[in-house]
Amino acid sequence: MTSTLRGSAEPLDTTYDVALLDLDGTVYLAGAAIAGAPEALRKAAAAGMRLAYVTNNAFRTPAAIAALLVGFGVPATPQDVVTSAQAAARMLAERLPAGAPVLVVGGTGLRMALREHGLRPVSTAIERPQAVVQGYSPDITYSLLEEGGLAVAAGALFVASNPDRTLPTRRGNQPGNGSFIQVIATATGQQPLVAGKPEPPLQRESVLRTGAKHPIVVGDRLDTDIEGANRVDLDSLLVLTGVTSPAEAILAPPAQRPTYVAEDLAGLLEPHPAVASQDGTYRCGGWTVRRDGDQLDLAGAGDRTDGLRALCAAAWAADGVSAESARSAAQRLDNA
Repeated sequence: MTSTLRGSAEPLDTTYDVALLDLDGTVYLAGAAIAGAPEALRKAAAAGMRLAYVTNNAFRTPAAIAALLVGFGVPATPQDVVTSAQAAARMLAERLPAGAPVLVVGGTGLRMALREHGLRPVSTAIERPQAVVQGYSPDITYSLLEEGGLAVAAGALFVASNPDRTLPTRRGNQPGNGSFIQVIATATGQQPLVAGKPEPPLQRESVLRTGAKHPIVVGDRLDTDIEGANRVDLDSLLVLTGVTSPAEAILAPPAQRPTYVAEDLAGLLEPHPAVASQDGTYRCGGWTVRRDGDQLDLAGAGDRTDGLRALCAAAWAADGVSAESARSAAQRLDNA
């Protein structure tokens, strides 16, 4: 498990064979490409890195996601897309007989994934489903949640595509599938098995589908992308284009610490300087961080990411950095 940042003398797109890329908050946000992302991914692909798009969002089908990416100028085919719906369907197919009815609290992506694994999607508890699978969809209604709750209460296996509490949008973070699954969980007292990040099934599905030998997980969330990578012992790159703020990165608990940090996907194209440390002082680029108890003292100037690297290294070296100190240091970076 990652406990400190690492440096890389070579660009990441030549160090790793496959990038397992999150989508929401990493490649696009609220239906629009994140600035610079398409160009960075085209350059990474040209350097020989394979790109796989690994998403906790179970709403869209792989073909629809690939078409959306191509529309942004991102190289993608349906075979390059791995969804939590596919991981959830594989989980269910391993536990249920062929043709078993599964009640879907979600959208088209889940239904298609179930059919591909030989299962039969249904919509009501009266059809006696052997399982209920729930994934994010903007069209989920109370009546569908009601059917799912009745089926789980009657003994159906409960599986969730992903546990993301929030979904990043340009208006801010909105409730995600992790919030919606609590309706059925609270009503029935049954917590679901989870297929998506940070649980291992989706990452394992991604490695299996891509044949990756030395992959790197790339994402914007500590609690799903980065923790999920650590759970299956994969290196990771945290980008700051979605949910995670610099202060949150500094305060990341051990299970959620990335191998590398970058402002955006251009971090795939660059070497990553190592942080030098001596006697409680941490240096990266033009920045120096000294730690005094639970306080971080940041000085210097230069690239913001170098400063964040030094802050993370100092904070992660021992427990007990105060949230106030982390926020103050992050603000200092922003104002530099």
